[in-house]
Amino acid sequence: MSNYSRIGTANTYDSAVRNIANRQTALANLQENLTSGKRVVRASDDPTAAANAERAMTRISRIATDQRVLESQRNAIAQAESTLGDVTDVLQRFRELVVNAGDGVHSSAERRSIALELQGLRDQVFSLANTKDTNGLPLFGALASALAPFVGPQAGAPDYNFQGLPGQSASNDVAIPFTLDGDAAFMHDPTRDRVFNVNVSNSVDGLISADRTLTTSAISVTNSATVKATADAAAAVAPPNNVPYPSYAIAFTAVDSTTVPGTTTATYSITETPAVNPPSAPVTVSYPTGTTFDITGIPGMSLTVKGTPKVNDTVTIDSSASVFSVLDDAIKNIREAPNNNGAAQAVSQALNNIDIGMERISAARGQAGDLLNRADRITANQENRGIQLEADRSRAEDLDMIKGISDFNNQQTGYQAALQTYAKVQQLSLFNFIS
Repeated sequence: MSNYSRIGTANTYDSAVRNIANRQTALANLQENLTSGKRVVRASDDPTAAANAERAMTRISRIATDQRVLESQRNAIAQAESTLGDVTDVLQRFRELVVNAGDGVHSSAERRSIALELQGLRDQVFSLANTKDTNGLPLFGALASALAPFVGPQAGAPDYNFQGLPGQSASNDVAIPFTLDGDAAFMHDPTRDRVFNVNVSNSVDGLISADRTLTTSAISVTNSATVKATADAAAAVAPPNNVPYPSYAIAFTAVDSTTVPGTTTATYSITETPAVNPPSAPVTVSYPTGTTFDITGIPGMSLTVKGTPKVNDTVTIDSSASVFSVLDDAIKNIREAPNNNGAAQAVSQALNNIDIGMERISAARGQAGDLLNRADRITANQENRGIQLEADRSRAEDLDMIKGISDFNNQQTGYQAALQTYAKVQQLSLFNFIS
């Protein structure tokens, strides 16, 4: 027994029109994909791919933001490194003038003239230390500081202060610090740097006169931790965070070079300010006349004296709180040197202390160079990461153009065939045969 189904002309027409509309929609979608270059035009096309593409684009945008911040940080550190280079050049010129001041042919007036030029160089160093970046922030602000990190000179001790929080902020995977640690670059720690200023004078005659010689060598600190002032001991002098290092006055109370021919016996007392350690008893030392002798009795510190002291001679020892302190002391000692011996002492001491300060600045400059190298590495890593994320985004949403064109051509051929068959089907009607 056979089954029969009846297909009406109208049903055939409706089915053909519906198929043509579907093909036309598919063809329009393919055309939209080709013109946009994307396989996923809207989230409904492929929700998973759309989410992956959105995640990749978000990370790419974040990398671009990090790179803009890093570029600003790189510019600030590069300016700081350049500024430290300028400071080094100025200090080198300062050092050359100090050496020149030690020339024995110079008169006191000529040394005062050199001191005037040295004062100008010192002002340049102080101004460079307070340099700001293009955003108005100090280049050497450490972890946090005032707009002018360094202040001074001040009447009290220390003569210069760092108005901020010392230390260097750490770098991370995408950023470097905006500033360098100015405290480490320009300020001195007596327990670390051993920078001291020594003066020799006579409480009756004033400065050591030209008819005799008394000089001191650079101070050697063997265990300076034993003489570092505590906050309680110096509370009346400075805040706990700026405790001054003790200063010392060595006063000669008796000198005998006649009782024992060829031998000089000297007695001196030591005064510590502020008084941190227990008072020491007067010290008597004997040594061959005309040679050097060591001053002992200062905890953790030794000092060598050359020449024959005189009663009422006083050797004062003060720590230099900063590079600026060293420059000020050098200018003062050279300007006030009464003779060539005093100038030689001032020059020798200044050169030693300037070299220590230049080492600190050189170390800070090296740290700036390391940060710039780190910034270059971060940039390279971020660029590689951006390329990877762009590839992830492309795989998620971009269209394979070759495949897209091929699909479009196939769809276009199918659409044309549908139109042609529909036109043929329209002619298959009983009325056509009757007419």
